[in-house]
Amino acid sequence: MPRLFTGLEIPQQIGAALSLKRGALRGSRWIDPSDYHITLRFLGDVEVEVAEALHEGLVAARPRAPFSVTLDGLASFGGDRPRAILATVVPSPELLDLQAEQERLARQAGAEPERRKFTPHVTLARLRREAGPEDVAAYLGKGGLFTPLTVPVERVALFSARESKGGGPYVVEAAYPLGSD
Repeated sequence: MPRLFTGLEIPQQIGAALSLKRGALRGSRWIDPSDYHITLRFLGDVEVEVAEALHEGLVAARPRAPFSVTLDGLASFGGDRPRAILATVVPSPELLDLQAEQERLARQAGAEPERRKFTPHVTLARLRREAGPEDVAAYLGKGGLFTPLTVPVERVALFSARESKGGGPYVVEAAYPLGSD
């Protein structure tokens, strides 16, 4: 059963810039920059038939013009029990439309509906229990100015992930270029 998700790749130069945000944070496991991405639709472990149907849907997806997204800051997920450090992504209309299409295609392929609200981000680090909210707040406070980064979106990737505690390695199984509208 493959573990799959669709997403947007982060170019190497943007990954290098994001990796400069790594810091001393107790309980952090920093993600390799080559595994940075923006998840559009996580499917998890799926049957081969669902994976094949999703691939067919992605091939047949409506053409859309390439666009860009902006990474605009650092934040964390988890509140009082922080789980991740991330770069936030501005939820542009183009990005939200693309994500809604990914959700529709995943459901048509036989995947269960996504229950979580789409919050676009790039995970930079996964956090273990010893990373408390005070530690995360101190790390984010020391981060300084975040210069916005522009990520070109020219294709959607179908990623596979090895079963692990998260954070990769991820493999691009197929890519679906955006066409002109």
